[in-house]
Amino acid sequence: MNGTLIGLLTGLALGFAGAFGGLVAFLIVLVLGAVGLLVGRWADGALDLSSLTGSGRDRLR
Repeated sequence: MNGTLIGLLTGLALGFAGAFGGLVAFLIVLVLGAVGLLVGRWADGALDLSSLTGSGRDRLR
């Protein structure tokens, strides 16, 4: 699956959640989708957290 298709499916899911469930359902689907994206990228090895933890960077003195 390419990025365009994943974006389309995500947009459809958020649209249905907003249309039939209201704002709270929309926000729940949005948050869970973001968590799923992060977990999927981590599982694929495509998520690099070294920039967040500070490892791999030169520290300024």
